[in-house]
Amino acid sequence: MSKPKARTPAQKNGARKPKETDKFPRETHENNAASADAAAKALLETYGLAVSGSTLNRPLVGLVSRMVDQKGFDLLASVAEELPRLDASFVLLGSGERQYEDLWRALASRYPDRIGARIGFHEPLAHLIEGGADIFLMPSRFEPCGLNQMYSLRYGTVPVVRATGGLVDTVRDYDPRTGTGTGFMFEEYSPQALLATLRLAFDVFKDEDVWRGIQAAGMSEDNSWDARAREYVRVYENAAA
Repeated sequence: MSKPKARTPAQKNGARKPKETDKFPRETHENNAASADAAAKALLETYGLAVSGSTLNRPLVGLVSRMVDQKGFDLLASVAEELPRLDASFVLLGSGERQYEDLWRALASRYPDRIGARIGFHEPLAHLIEGGADIFLMPSRFEPCGLNQMYSLRYGTVPVVRATGGLVDTVRDYDPRTGTGTGFMFEEYSPQALLATLRLAFDVFKDEDVWRGIQAAGMSEDNSWDARAREYVRVYENAAA
């Protein structure tokens, strides 16, 4: 029997566009194999990728991004031929520089069982990727703030990011010694660092209990303005004491 994906009910929101107040709801963290499979199948089918036991049991990596160097697409281009060899599937939604659009179209054409690409932007599809993927990839060269990593945390989709700017502020790197963290980070802006971190995430994904813990930790994060306001109040109170 194949192992069910370690997902959560939060991810079944899929392409539904929630109201602003519940856009990224914090849900009870319980495994629900039926809703997990439904979200994964919907995403795979949308991209024309095969739906089978093997595809449902390997990590599904999502990207929603502008396709420019700042977002790490030069780095992704340098490992383009390695991505299909990894034990994972990739789905992309985005637009930007022509060279990167053409590259991802070509990858999707050459590896239709591993890679899907949609050029442009479609908000319901962006939500489906955030909710239906296992991993959200943001290999940014620099990132002043970043929102998608916070969206993915709330959906229970584990971010793999470069340690820069707002990504460092909002994602806690997984520590295999303690089992703590909300995602996976790499510091050096290099193909080797990106691939090593993806491989680490894929290895951890195989341990369902550990992966659930990472998901739960991410879903419990509070990156709201209310939380930031409370932090500022504490700073001023400490300074005045």
